[in-house]
Amino acid sequence: MSVALRPMARGDLAAVARLEVALFGEEAWSVDMLATELAGEPGRYYLVAADGGVIAGYAGMLAAGGGQADVLTVGVAHGRWGEGIGAALVESLLAEARRRGCTEVFLEVRVDNDRAQRLYRRHGFGGVGIRRGYYQPSGTDALVMRHTITPAAPAAPAAAARRGRVARRWRRGGAA
Repeated sequence: MSVALRPMARGDLAAVARLEVALFGEEAWSVDMLATELAGEPGRYYLVAADGGVIAGYAGMLAAGGGQADVLTVGVAHGRWGEGIGAALVESLLAEARRRGCTEVFLEVRVDNDRAQRLYRRHGFGGVGIRRGYYQPSGTDALVMRHTITPAAPAAPAAAARRGRVARRWRRGGAA
């Protein structure tokens, strides 16, 4: 089966909420919170990674203007870690931020979540500060990270061809 990224729909909310609880426990967003986000202001962008109708991951971002975007959530099912789903979701968020004219993208990540921090660093995010007690009810601190979007340079033909092969491989279900 292949994983496909697509916009999150209301029909995905129950599956995404179950995945939220599996990933984040007490700090998970409720189905009502997710529904509010999905129906929220126009600058919100949510997508899922679906594999044969099963949600393997999801992500959300707010890009309300002013040149900045905020990654609000990224989650990948435990059994799907290491397949490139998280990378594809982050890349999609960054591409959407660029499309919307953003020059910076921010996010918060638990200071004890080394795996997620490595993913974000691989995609050009760097630490810029700490939010003490950010995650509740645990009181865990958040590392604030920022990615600067540089203007796109015209791609060389060989680089564009390589990107096309990666995109085709991803659609067939290969790791990105």
